[in-house]
Amino acid sequence: MLKFILPVFVVIASCLGSPVSQTRRFPSDFLWGVGSSSYQIEGGWNADDKGESIWDFLTHTHPEKIADQSNGDISADSYHQWKRDVQMVKELHASTYRFSLSWPRIMPGGYMNHVSTAGIKYYSNLIDELLRYNITPMVTIYHWELPQRLQELGGWTNPEIIPLFKDYARLVMEMYGDRVKIWTTINEPWHVCEHGYGVDYMAPSYNYPGIPAYLCGHNLLKAHAEVVHMYRELFQPRQGGRIGITLDTSWPEPKDHNSAEDREASERAMQFYVGWFGHPIFSKHGNYPKVMIDRIRSLSKEQGFGSRSRLPEFTHEEILRIRGTSDFFGINSYTSNLVISNGHNNTGKFPVPSFNHDMGVVESQEGVDWPGSGSVWLKVYPKGMYNLLMWIHREYNAPEIMVTENGVSDRGGLEDYARVDYYNHYLSAVLDAMEDGANISGYFAWSLMDSYEWKAGFSEKFGLYHVDFNSPERTRTPKISARVFANICKTNTIDWSYRPKLDEEQQLVAMAQLPAENPVARTSGASGAISWSLTALLLLALVR
Repeated sequence: MLKFILPVFVVIASCLGSPVSQTRRFPSDFLWGVGSSSYQIEGGWNADDKGESIWDFLTHTHPEKIADQSNGDISADSYHQWKRDVQMVKELHASTYRFSLSWPRIMPGGYMNHVSTAGIKYYSNLIDELLRYNITPMVTIYHWELPQRLQELGGWTNPEIIPLFKDYARLVMEMYGDRVKIWTTINEPWHVCEHGYGVDYMAPSYNYPGIPAYLCGHNLLKAHAEVVHMYRELFQPRQGGRIGITLDTSWPEPKDHNSAEDREASERAMQFYVGWFGHPIFSKHGNYPKVMIDRIRSLSKEQGFGSRSRLPEFTHEEILRIRGTSDFFGINSYTSNLVISNGHNNTGKFPVPSFNHDMGVVESQEGVDWPGSGSVWLKVYPKGMYNLLMWIHREYNAPEIMVTENGVSDRGGLEDYARVDYYNHYLSAVLDAMEDGANISGYFAWSLMDSYEWKAGFSEKFGLYHVDFNSPERTRTPKISARVFANICKTNTIDWSYRPKLDEEQQLVAMAQLPAENPVARTSGASGAISWSLTALLLLALVR
């Protein structure tokens, strides 16, 4: 019967466009990892003496802003299930686990006057457990979990955040730096600033366009630089680690490649999204991108702000202080958008002033034939990943790049072949960029397990492992993609023909998840990808 089963998978994979006969190999020293973040997985929101975070505050006071009105109070309960988390990383054959620290779990009020022994111990135990299995901890110091008390001072818009962030970083480096050899200061500063302050999206959800996001970015860059200099002066000489930052963007694909205006819109989008934080740190001359400085100054004057730009100015000393403060270029990316210029008539109907109006680019995914996912914003276009990596390579003189997040969502289930295809395609694009000269040293799949997906709540799943959020133990079960990604990590190879199926125990879990109104077959979330439930059920029956 197995002679029948294998050709079925090969035929269906061929129909989806996968080059099943091709294998591609990464270098033997390539860094394979998987990621998570503290608020998304830990739960234990008020366990021991943990303080309140801006996400605790947002989800508790405005549950209507979350798609399913949920919160991360328990989530995957990694505060208690951390040993199982480490076992999952081990099962994936990943050499590195990228996770973040919760600032209010360590410093409940954000200040040094109250440090939580329980919080310190939690991460110390996690780090020790990882090292026990020869897994390298990659620690993100800030992944959006600001203590609410500091937000009441203005959060990242208040320059007081700079010494406070430095105090927090110094403490965790003193506590964990003997065992942690890869640090990132801040995850996705664009989201921290524009989605936190410019629009009503991420906590603290200011919805104040055009001004506070730039104040946030200015303070964030200075805080990052101070932490990196401190690490290099006080810790790196004796601890021997590395430190960097992780930026993010979707690739802005010109809607019409023959249009100079669309190509200029794409370049401008990259300068605003990546250059806003990348240029001060990674460029030869430092400072914000010239196009940002010029456009925001000009528009500020037109809008009646006088001679003072809404984009703050760095002093010469600050430019020098920030430039070069990263040992690698971390980049998170999931999808692409088609872009055109906004034009003088504001066809995008952006608020004036606002980041989007300043950038002057209209983004959409209308009319594309890219496969969908469980998230309305995420469509599958692997060439966008290649284009992004090559842009960073050219723009910043071939820095070492780590793809610190990449993955795809669905709406649940274990038979996630659409995710398998996504990883195979996007990793192939990473290899294409490496073969064309980009210095890419590592790749981190997002994410280790299903978790709290910010404004989407629990409605969108990115995990390699399914989490039963109805179980007190938050039972984790590997999806098909977990086995495929484990094979990639173990062999350094993309093997298109490797399409495993669920074992009988996993099949029962998958069957229990099928909608009652259609217990035989279904589509995979919003992606429209082929459902494998019917195929697996038939094959299981045939094997028996």
